[in-house]
Amino acid sequence: MDSNGSMKQMQVLFSGRVQGVGFRYTVCRMAQSFGVTGFVRNLMDGDVEVLTEGSEQELIDFLSEIRDSHLGRHIVRERLSWAAATGDYDEFRVTY
Repeated sequence: MDSNGSMKQMQVLFSGRVQGVGFRYTVCRMAQSFGVTGFVRNLMDGDVEVLTEGSEQELIDFLSEIRDSHLGRHIVRERLSWAAATGDYDEFRVTY
């Protein structure tokens, strides 16, 4: 929950050499350490989408973990957007 008690949704589109390097599975493994739900998936244009819900601080920490990991060297660009959480997810998983 953020400072006013609401959950957030964070969507990040990662560009670079982010497919074929274990990106999705590593992100999914990392998510287990955080109180977040949602998914990670490859997109047809070569990007990887991470859509996750949780408290704002958990989401910020999760994104920092991705950036600071070995995956960071594969990321050339990020597009980040925020919204109110939908509550549609009960776990974090790889989706296709």
